[in-house]
Amino acid sequence: MSFAELGLSPEILRAIDEQGYTEPTPIQAKAIPLVLSGRDLLAAAQTGTGKTAAFMLPILERLKKYANSSASPAMHPVRALILSPTRELADQIGANAVAYTRYLPLRCTTVYGGINMDPQTAELRRGVEILIATPGRLLDHIGQKTVQLNKVDVLVLDEGDRMLDMGFIQDIRKIMALLPRQRQTLLFSATFAGEIRRLAEDFMRDPETVEVARQNQTSEQVEQLVFATDSGRKRQLLSHLIRSRGMSQVIVFCKTKLSADQLSRDLKRDGHAAEAIHGDKAQGARLETLNAFKSGIIKVLVATDVAARGLDINELPYVVNFEMPNAPEDYVHRIGRTGRAGASGVAISLMSQDETRQHEAIERLTRQKLKPQVEEGFWPSWMERPAGMAEPVPAAPVRASAPERVRNDTGRSASARNGDWPRNTTPRERAPERERVDRDRGPEREQPDSPRSEGFKQANPVRRHGKRQREVPALLLPPRYKVEIVGRG
Repeated sequence: MSFAELGLSPEILRAIDEQGYTEPTPIQAKAIPLVLSGRDLLAAAQTGTGKTAAFMLPILERLKKYANSSASPAMHPVRALILSPTRELADQIGANAVAYTRYLPLRCTTVYGGINMDPQTAELRRGVEILIATPGRLLDHIGQKTVQLNKVDVLVLDEGDRMLDMGFIQDIRKIMALLPRQRQTLLFSATFAGEIRRLAEDFMRDPETVEVARQNQTSEQVEQLVFATDSGRKRQLLSHLIRSRGMSQVIVFCKTKLSADQLSRDLKRDGHAAEAIHGDKAQGARLETLNAFKSGIIKVLVATDVAARGLDINELPYVVNFEMPNAPEDYVHRIGRTGRAGASGVAISLMSQDETRQHEAIERLTRQKLKPQVEEGFWPSWMERPAGMAEPVPAAPVRASAPERVRNDTGRSASARNGDWPRNTTPRERAPERERVDRDRGPEREQPDSPRSEGFKQANPVRRHGKRQREVPALLLPPRYKVEIVGRG
């Protein structure tokens, strides 16, 4: 099947042909005809299956009748609203929308938090037919009355499961209340959890359900490996794997922002080009880091689950779970960053003893057996070693015993220098050695800064613990201290 058989106009076909699209993916082949018919759609699609084009292309076909080149903002009301849980995903959708509308006089813009609102406000006041937004920033613009949603024909909720996980349900309900009741609603989600179905019942009218693969199914193009190790040695193992496997580009997932920052700093100290990306970073810094990673300047991108949603890296070869996710569904999303569009990839998970439950939950969800393996030199202390494999014992430092006579380059024994003598030596045997020691030491000289040479009576400069006291000049002592001067001679 080709895109032309799906009923798309020549302008759209020309734009996607320039993007290198040859034939529709399974989700695109099933979803595009349903969206063109005007039906509400509840679609389950994994990351990297082409779901952005699955809803964007038929929306453009439906909005083509409103396309015009008028300069009046009134001629460009918002007709399609696309909500995204993260800034990166919204930016990716916006970039695709711009590419798809290259030969159509339709305006589109993207609004999200972390940057100045003024440029976004200017774009909205010019008028746009397609608006891609995150829920929080959209509510900010609604509060400032810079956008009207009373003419929206199509609403898209992308990554619906992640929106619910991030607590956007109340924001979504506020936005829904401002939309016309007669509209088309499209909900794309990786899973059909109970909350997703309840959301569909509240806001959708007899939706058509589309599933192109079993839920929570991982891509066959991704090789999944699990390495067991001690928690305190994960960073050393990760650094070893990056070098031994020649990872030129890898995303490393952490559960918290603090751990992502710490791991990024540790990898930098190990000599890797690494940076962290998470929600506390300014949007400009996040985009700069992401562009540097795509261009190859940064080779290791340490990210949290939220920040990684929407990261679209072509032919990403490696993904590493530095910390096993608490929710097994997040594992599917994480490893979905690699093995996209038919390319192969490797997903590596580092498992410590306290993460065995997460490992078992992932196996149950994906219905796969992921047997942990051990990298040489990183055997975990909590795992029994195979028979015949001796546990390496660290070499103890070699210390010479007191009676041992160790000769140095001058022929004198080191034990004699330190005053240690074997018990079976006689005083007659010790005498020649003592004479040589005394000759080497020479006569004791009086130090020029000795208190005796100055003619003052001062306290002993050596404390009880052998540390030298700080000497204070007599002229600087307070009046309550008495200094006795003793004449010379």
